[in-house]
Amino acid sequence: MKHSFIWLLLTSLLGCANFASAVAAEEQNYFNVRRYGAVGDGKNLDSPAINKTIEAAAAVGGGTVFVPAGTYLSGSIRLKSNIHLLIDSGAVILGAPQDLKAYDETEPFMPPAYQDGGHTYFHNSLIWGENFTNVFITGHGMINGGDLKEWNPILDKMCGRASEGKVDTATNATPLPNNGMPPVRIGNKAIALKLCKNVLIRDVTIFHGGHFGILATGCDNVTIDNVTIDTNRDGMDIDCCRNVMVSNCRVNSPKDDGICLKSTYALGEARLTENLTIINCQVSGFEEGTLLDGTMQSGPKNWAVGRIKFGTESSGGFRNVTIANCTFRNSHGIALEEVDGGILENFTINNLTMTDVKKCAIYLTTGKRNRTPNLTTTSRMRNILISNVVADGVDNLSGIILTGMAEQPLEGIRLENIRLTSNGGGTKEHAAKSIVELGSGYPNPTWAGTLSAYGIFARHIKGLELANITLNFRTNDFRPAAQFADIDGLEIDNLKAQVAAGVRPATFSADVRGVALRNSPALEK
Repeated sequence: MKHSFIWLLLTSLLGCANFASAVAAEEQNYFNVRRYGAVGDGKNLDSPAINKTIEAAAAVGGGTVFVPAGTYLSGSIRLKSNIHLLIDSGAVILGAPQDLKAYDETEPFMPPAYQDGGHTYFHNSLIWGENFTNVFITGHGMINGGDLKEWNPILDKMCGRASEGKVDTATNATPLPNNGMPPVRIGNKAIALKLCKNVLIRDVTIFHGGHFGILATGCDNVTIDNVTIDTNRDGMDIDCCRNVMVSNCRVNSPKDDGICLKSTYALGEARLTENLTIINCQVSGFEEGTLLDGTMQSGPKNWAVGRIKFGTESSGGFRNVTIANCTFRNSHGIALEEVDGGILENFTINNLTMTDVKKCAIYLTTGKRNRTPNLTTTSRMRNILISNVVADGVDNLSGIILTGMAEQPLEGIRLENIRLTSNGGGTKEHAAKSIVELGSGYPNPTWAGTLSAYGIFARHIKGLELANITLNFRTNDFRPAAQFADIDGLEIDNLKAQVAAGVRPATFSADVRGVALRNSPALEK
């Protein structure tokens, strides 16, 4: 009995010692920014203290940098490897005014660029990291961009991607206006990550994110989960990244894209964006701030973008993508754009619900913008499956636009279980309109204006399958529901279309070959 008691006592003491050791280790790797001088009053510049905290954590191999409740006026916050930036409930990281010069200088870049200044410079961001591993930003607090700029022409001029000026046809780049411009401290992004691995952004709210709420370029193994973004320009851009999961996010961005996937030449090579999943997300184009306050106010019609888009920059292309269970409100629809010589292939898109759709609900296009140096390939798109889509209140531009190129058609496109209701209003003049080719133009769905079919316009495709499609309009529309041109292999099964009196349900040009019609008695060739 005596030995048993001693054994229990020793075990208890050893357990206490282990617990104390664990607590000490936890405290050692848990760094409160207040202990390093952050005030959190929204007036004093706290980014020097936050960066000091990050340096202290990095010095012992990493840890959690804790931002407690308060408002932390900040310039550039520099992440490191193995750092967990935890922004607690009630904590706000607030972007400092530009005149404080608190943002880091733009890093060196050798022009000319094949992308704009926003995609070229990373260090002049509110929170940034480059070439790091294990980067985590979480918590139920807020990142408020404050005075972050949505766009500044100086950055475009610095990298040679001036917004004005002719493009050099030999290099597909805009001539550099000034080769000796000094670096600047123009803060323009909320979070910017370049060439990082094992990235997690979870639970935070981003308001007024500048040019990009989140920009990830050349990153591998990225998870963005349960993030709310309410901003004017792009919500999140995922560029040249691999193995990415975007889930349970709400992104409102009236003046630009909500969730945007790109494949720029910013890394000096044509790199694919691949192995990507977007699931259970909401995108919208309401006025900035009205997602967060719950009023959901609509602004000017032409600015309600807020969509999920692949492109426009597409030097490397996109591969192996799943998109599922997403809603679109007061925004453009889904867009797949491959125009810079890359390949877009192997997409499964399922369960989308859209209301008050601007411009176009489903938009697939390839083109010849070719903003890639020494290009030897043609933009191409293949193996796309889109199913179970309900789109209501679709702009009268056209509901679904599928366009390849005569020399390189889209291949293997299937749309099934689609219900589309157009606002209508198309005229006989619209129906008789000859639709131009995109060519080297910018691939917004507005490039051809109001199209000659209100439901589906399809051209230059090899292997197009349409099954269980219902097309309707709210007000009378004198265009056919569908128009097909230069299709090699067209299968239509159970297509139902509302049409105005005297209007044919669909038109088929002479170069539509291999047509199979099933369960669609209203269609005639």
